[in-house]
Amino acid sequence: MKDSNVNLIKDLIKVIGKKFLITNKWNQQPYCKGWRYGQGDTLAVTLPGTLLEMWDLLKICVSNDLIIIMQGANTGLTGGSTPFGTDYDRPIIIINTIRIKDIHLIKNGKQIIALAGSTLFDLTKQLEPIGREPHSVIGSTSIGASIIGGICNNSGGSLVQRGPAYTEMALYARVNKNGKLELINQLGINLGLKPREILNNLQSKNYSESDFIKTKNIASDDRYHEIVKDVDSNTPSRFNSDSRLLYGASGSAGKIAVFAVRLDTYEMSKKSQVFYLGSNNPDVFFKIRRDILSKFENLPISGDYLHRDCYDAAKKYSKDTFIVLDKLGTTFLPTLFKLKRKVDFVSAKMRVLPNNLSDKLMQFLSNFWPNHLPKKMENFRRLYEHHWIVEMSDNGIDEARIYFDSFFNQNEGDFFECNSKEGDKAILHRFTAASAFGRYSVLNDSKIGGNLSMDIALPRNQKKWFETLPKVIDDKLEMKLYYGHLFCHVLHHNYIVKKNVNIKKLKTELLEYYDSCGAEYPAEHNVGHEYTCKTPLLNFYKELDPTNTFNPGIGQTSKRKFWK
Repeated sequence: MKDSNVNLIKDLIKVIGKKFLITNKWNQQPYCKGWRYGQGDTLAVTLPGTLLEMWDLLKICVSNDLIIIMQGANTGLTGGSTPFGTDYDRPIIIINTIRIKDIHLIKNGKQIIALAGSTLFDLTKQLEPIGREPHSVIGSTSIGASIIGGICNNSGGSLVQRGPAYTEMALYARVNKNGKLELINQLGINLGLKPREILNNLQSKNYSESDFIKTKNIASDDRYHEIVKDVDSNTPSRFNSDSRLLYGASGSAGKIAVFAVRLDTYEMSKKSQVFYLGSNNPDVFFKIRRDILSKFENLPISGDYLHRDCYDAAKKYSKDTFIVLDKLGTTFLPTLFKLKRKVDFVSAKMRVLPNNLSDKLMQFLSNFWPNHLPKKMENFRRLYEHHWIVEMSDNGIDEARIYFDSFFNQNEGDFFECNSKEGDKAILHRFTAASAFGRYSVLNDSKIGGNLSMDIALPRNQKKWFETLPKVIDDKLEMKLYYGHLFCHVLHHNYIVKKNVNIKKLKTELLEYYDSCGAEYPAEHNVGHEYTCKTPLLNFYKELDPTNTFNPGIGQTSKRKFWK
């Protein structure tokens, strides 16, 4: 190790202690490898325990001209919170915030202040006793994702009424064009004047209602319910490069260091009902979607689509995940994912063990478990190619029931009302479908040419929402797995590629096809290192981070200082 690096490590240890500084390459792996995509090297992984420690680490990094990669739970799908490759022009320090977990309930729980490493899972637990919910209630919540990670990526999710994760109220640090570290307080709370005072007052909750400042800034996307209802618009309802939702921490994708965000919470529904819809004609779902969004008085809670092929894949390859969630609940899932990572790291290090041991072992064991899906769902799988799980709440339940009864008397397809157990299993089956793609790829690695997972948003007026690929593309694919959030036209297209196919060229062809359909991409997973950054997003990044100190290379942009 260079003398300069030795001194740097000593300085970092002074701030956080030796226990929370990781320089061993083996121990760095969980922080340097993406959840599903991308990996690279770092000089050190740091785990601050307070906002002041985080600030002091940032000062050291800036004074030593280091690259800073901010990281929460590292559950993103496009490699956006890890290094990517080895072609950086400066050493990298990862600042992982997951130890800074505090969540402050304010305004009687109608809003919260979430500190740097707090998770959606912990927030859900805090809000439940007071009858409120966070922005996301499944998916990211279950795998232990951080709250701020969702904000920084404008993550979407399945909830129709709430839209992308968004706030204009945050506390963050940036490096200005002169290379100076500065703290920006947009929380709408008077916490003092100097950075250390502000951070200490926030951490210790040394503020009261009298310190709240009147502001026009909002703590959620208060326009989304209107936007999603505009079914005649020729643009998508939400996508990551939408300039409407780029503000401060929101959409920042690691180009700043976020200490805290202020967010709205939501009142829980008094009652809810899941309707399970099936059809062999995609146009049927197009009609239903337009009617519900444009004519109903009550918007749905959610409406997630699942194609029959994806239904089958999830039944076989996501069975173990389903069983864990069904029998043990979401509480155990973050622990399970951590254990899975450790098993895979050990198996990768010990050559006598197969790669991806956890997947192979869990798949083997799941074969001994009986069929876990309700009979009504299985019957609909036999009858219908397209499946749609629509959840309504309160007054919307009767509104939907009357509509579906009338609609399916005159149109192809059918529906049934789920009892509570069937509804939970239907939603859970759709959620676990996402893991089937990865499991299939791992188990069939030697037989396939690779995989592509695409995240797209179709225009709101797009009638041909179900994909029919050109033959020149389709012939290169072994399998296509389709699922997504149909009301907002955000769809996830997962492709298993045939052997000896040029994946890079295939991806280019797919993106060109999406362009011809008027689609935006990525829709909700953000660019990470997988997608090319579009102009509105690039301009936003350069405005936030003119020296390119934070997370360089994101969106396939320059990794060099000053964006050169």
